[in-house]
Amino acid sequence: MKDSIKYLFFLALLTGLNYSCKKENFTTDSAAKLSFSTDTVMFDTVFTTIGSATKQFKIYNRNNQYIKVSSIYLANAANSHFRLNINGTHAAKVENIEIPPKDSLFVFVEVTLNPANLNNPLEIVDSIVCVVNGNVQDVKLVAFGQDVYLVNGRTLRNDTVWNGEKPILVYNSMLLDSNRTLTINRGTKIYFHRNSSMYVKGKIIVNGTKDLPVIFRNDRLEHDYDNISSQWSGIVLFSGSFNNVINYAEIKNGVIGLQVGNIENLCGASVVIKNTKIENMSYACVFSIASAIDAYNCVFANGAFYTTAIVVGGSYSFYNTTFADYAGSGRSDPSVVISNNLEYDNNIYLGNLVKADFGNCIIYGNSQVEMGLSNKVDADFNYKFDHCLLKLDATVNINDAVHFNTIYKNLDPLFKSTSDKLDFQLEVTSPAIDKGSDSIVNAHFQFLQYDLNGVIRTNSPELGAYEKVE
Repeated sequence: MKDSIKYLFFLALLTGLNYSCKKENFTTDSAAKLSFSTDTVMFDTVFTTIGSATKQFKIYNRNNQYIKVSSIYLANAANSHFRLNINGTHAAKVENIEIPPKDSLFVFVEVTLNPANLNNPLEIVDSIVCVVNGNVQDVKLVAFGQDVYLVNGRTLRNDTVWNGEKPILVYNSMLLDSNRTLTINRGTKIYFHRNSSMYVKGKIIVNGTKDLPVIFRNDRLEHDYDNISSQWSGIVLFSGSFNNVINYAEIKNGVIGLQVGNIENLCGASVVIKNTKIENMSYACVFSIASAIDAYNCVFANGAFYTTAIVVGGSYSFYNTTFADYAGSGRSDPSVVISNNLEYDNNIYLGNLVKADFGNCIIYGNSQVEMGLSNKVDADFNYKFDHCLLKLDATVNINDAVHFNTIYKNLDPLFKSTSDKLDFQLEVTSPAIDKGSDSIVNAHFQFLQYDLNGVIRTNSPELGAYEKVE
């Protein structure tokens, strides 16, 4: 009797389990196919040996019944450069995946490319194959990869020349040793992984050209990252690094684009910057401590705090340079700050501001005031704005002939684009047109004869880095 009861109980339990695990009917109709959110997953250029961003797409069952996908797999299987996560499962192949009616599943894709010793981008293709009801469907995978010269936490202890045959990828930062020169020739592209910096104790010479500038930027090449700051740290010229030259460079998407000098050693550094754009920084485009900068035909744009901060004095001259700050609407600091002091770590540092000369410049942005002065009387504080368009506090006296000459106050310069395109050329109706000083151009003719675009400057030049284009 007990055995019969046990048998009946087991039978009932089995019946209950069969009932509870019962599924909806699966369609086996060959006309019941899958749909996809895209037919191709495309990766922009990624560096060999370095993983890409993650892309995703969805697989849809648009039928009114359950559908069972016999298999989803990479066509190149173990030889594929791609990696999959299918509905939470990391695998190159999964089988018997069920999709409820009118439902979907996610597929995530990454790619890592092996070095191919090629200087030009290479195309890597594969596909994700789905087999369902006898149908074979696929989604194409395409990635463009490029071999790089990897600088991983290295110190350059010899004079070095980078000619740009391959992109340079800096991982875990790099240091140029004292008394050494790094020459970076035209067309070289230097990419920095997150939190990486170029530290310079020696000297860098950047020899870009108008058509082949030297690029310093983040290593995320997807278009979504084109204008996002804080993707790497920046270039630091340590105090004692003198006679640096940067010509025709583009420095973008970091924290501080170019730091000149450091607070631990107030002997400062020096650099000449020509025909260069420093843009999209989460702190400052240029941050200088008790140092010397001469800049010509430059654009310093969109620093979340400053485009240019000069602290603890130094010696500076900026000619036909555009300082433009539209890095969000919440900024409270001026775009350009000039100071002979700095409060840092509960200490106040002072340094003589020998000069801070601005000629034929534009300082403008979306904050109420874009130029600020901070003077401690125990140190020299010399500055002069000559033929400049400035966004100033209403109380600033531009009739003070010691510090100001021919100032266009609080006039919108009418840049062509202050959004993602970051085009700080001037509209034809700009009030900055024909307002520059010929004498400033003539005094620095070697550097100012042509504008940032290579357009020759004529009489009555424009303010800022660009001449008007008819």
